[in-house]
Amino acid sequence: MAIKIDKKITGYNLVTPESKEEKAKAEAAAQSNVIQMGEPLSRPEELVGNTYKIKTPVTEHALYITINDIVMNAGTPQEHRRPFEVFINSKNMEHFQWIVALTRVMSAVFRKGGDVTFLVEELKSVFEPSGGYFKKGGKFVPSLVAEIGEVVEKHLQNIGMLEKAGLDEHQQKLVEEKKAEYLEKHAESGEAMNDEGFPKGATLCKKCNTKASIIMDGCLTCLNCGESKCG
Repeated sequence: MAIKIDKKITGYNLVTPESKEEKAKAEAAAQSNVIQMGEPLSRPEELVGNTYKIKTPVTEHALYITINDIVMNAGTPQEHRRPFEVFINSKNMEHFQWIVALTRVMSAVFRKGGDVTFLVEELKSVFEPSGGYFKKGGKFVPSLVAEIGEVVEKHLQNIGMLEKAGLDEHQQKLVEEKKAEYLEKHAESGEAMNDEGFPKGATLCKKCNTKASIIMDGCLTCLNCGESKCG
């Protein structure tokens, strides 16, 4: 079939079987550099999970957070659990709309696979415009969403996807000794303690978000986690 060329020829390229093969190889190499997110996991008939109860001063009723896990490589040395879906239930309907939206997005991320631990920091970094609240134990929580993030963190630690943060046995023993020494000394002087057993004048520790930081031996020291400005 003849093709009539009406325009001026400014250049040309000879197509050979070898050039076609090289082009195909280049395209295949480019595709191999694409990072695949992976196919979403299909839901099995039965899942294992845990339910966590949280009661906050900003909600009239408790929230029950259920995280279901899928068991991967069952029956092999590589068997492990990973989160698959999350549900939040409460009698309080005030937050119903955004909670449903949040849990659906989180479940979609879980089912996509890959590293889902980033959700913990994303949730815990959400701050309530009203300033957050203190929960039982004296720990400061910046928002209800952040407390949901703490529950997700606890669950991921329980199933081995995150390491449990905290003091080792020696450090914990040292903190307990320092705390007992401080409380004994100040109890004699009649210094008031809060409901969590820390001095009422204690300030908020930036590491564990608990009102337990006091001046001890000339250093600002947390009686809850052991964090000290003097190292």
